[in-house]
Amino acid sequence: MFKRTLTSSLAGALVLCAGLTACSSGSSTASSGTPTVKLMVGGIDKQIYLPYQLAQQLGFYKKYGVNVVLSTEIDGGVGAEDAMASGQVDMAGAWYVHTIDFQVKGKAVEDIVNLSGAPGEREMCTTSSGVHSPADWAGKTLGVTDLGSGTDTLTQFLAGQNNLKTDQYSRIGVGAGATAVAALQNGKTACVMTTQPTVLAIEKKKLGYSAVDLATTAGAQQAMGGTWPSAGVLAQTSWVNSHKDAAQKVVDALVATMHWIDTHSAADIANALPPSYVSNGTVTKDDYIAALTEDKGQFMPDGIMPAGGPKTVLATEKLVGVKTDSVNLGTTFTNEFAVAANKLEGFTPTTTGADSNG
Repeated sequence: MFKRTLTSSLAGALVLCAGLTACSSGSSTASSGTPTVKLMVGGIDKQIYLPYQLAQQLGFYKKYGVNVVLSTEIDGGVGAEDAMASGQVDMAGAWYVHTIDFQVKGKAVEDIVNLSGAPGEREMCTTSSGVHSPADWAGKTLGVTDLGSGTDTLTQFLAGQNNLKTDQYSRIGVGAGATAVAALQNGKTACVMTTQPTVLAIEKKKLGYSAVDLATTAGAQQAMGGTWPSAGVLAQTSWVNSHKDAAQKVVDALVATMHWIDTHSAADIANALPPSYVSNGTVTKDDYIAALTEDKGQFMPDGIMPAGGPKTVLATEKLVGVKTDSVNLGTTFTNEFAVAANKLEGFTPTTTGADSNG
């Protein structure tokens, strides 16, 4: 997620950067001619970010001629998008909105393949809260991952769309996973914004229900007024321009993965992922499959930035006070690589792509 809101609960089981030197800048080309690309993900074991590791498990990076070294951000460490922007890694598996934030700060970063049309979040509210939409938040305390985080931005946006000012409700940081569940259980908050499999854990404990769906593309369209592209591959524009072949190969592999996700069940996906991702101390494999079945609709099958998506994200940024007057949306993403990837495999894109005007 953006603002580094995700914490990896399976850090020991993941491919981690041992330090900044392990994620040093620059892709390389092995003697075989296969380029190596370093890609850090904003929480690689989270369902919203599963395509990056799934592509590795399916052998698609190798199939399309690129060696991708995956790593994950960890709580308190360098965020994936910041590691990419500073040159510690070549690419980030992170939210599209970062490209706008970076441009505001004068740094050219672009999304080269879009994986999700929704943030992957749900607003989970206690059974006694009486909340059924953001319009019901008046007088309530709402849990976000951290103040200033992506969930905080989304919360403010949804409230604003429902004519609520920030002094009409309260926001507190409750973290993710067990701490988010505890916030509901202990009455600290009426609602929390969180992702799977925490959503399912709340439902299984009968602590609450999903009042707002930002986890599926259709849900995001209804709640936010349009498709809200989130997970993708971000890279500095200068890096993309000087490594077009490597960028294309990464996108080829991920587009193939997205089509694989689209044509396979949640159980198939869970079986293909590392066992530690889908079954651990807090979630069973059955839970993981049930959660993924519920929210699988967030994934875009063709990797193309959806028409209107960038404008919806820009509207979110404007509403929460980001100075976006000088932002050129056409330079924050490209469909060039995804279009070529679909053509390579004979796939027919299902998304009407955004143009240079967003």
